[in-house]
Amino acid sequence: MTIKDATQRQADFAALYEAHYAAVVAYCRRRSDESTAEDVAHETFLVAWRRLEQVPADPLPWLLGVARRVLANARRGQERRQALLDRLAQVDPPASLAGGEADPAQISPALRTALEKLPPAGLEALLLIAWEGLTPAGAAKALGCSQTTLRARLHRARRALARALDTAERDAKDHRASAPKATLGQGC
Repeated sequence: MTIKDATQRQADFAALYEAHYAAVVAYCRRRSDESTAEDVAHETFLVAWRRLEQVPADPLPWLLGVARRVLANARRGQERRQALLDRLAQVDPPASLAGGEADPAQISPALRTALEKLPPAGLEALLLIAWEGLTPAGAAKALGCSQTTLRARLHRARRALARALDTAERDAKDHRASAPKATLGQGC
């Protein structure tokens, strides 16, 4: 690509952005919160920049279609994060689970044991998303890997954590069931 081509590409994108950014943000705001709307609009124009040659002559419908898919991806990601937070909350999480610093002393023994069984890369991916509140894209950036690699690590870590928690829960139930029962009339 020559300098003239690059300059023309930038000018084309700037014109596209100026003409349609407000409409894309308004579309997103009607379907999500302010912060998500801004993020989705920026992601939409990132896609437009990467695929500028494929943007049709009437770009607004195409841009809104991209925004719709980016919003759907954002919702699915939020649902996955919330499901993980709900699962972690069931095993006595630290008080500051939803962001902030987790105090290791507040983590339940079952959760601590389950987390210790995870491979380091998976554990870090899981904690960056669940406890630090990063998005998968942000966690991938923090770990210096691609989003695809992060999602694979996260998928394996979630499965391993679920298995470890299930095992810990079963062991706790078995332990309670086999513990001797105190009877009335016995002394201390």
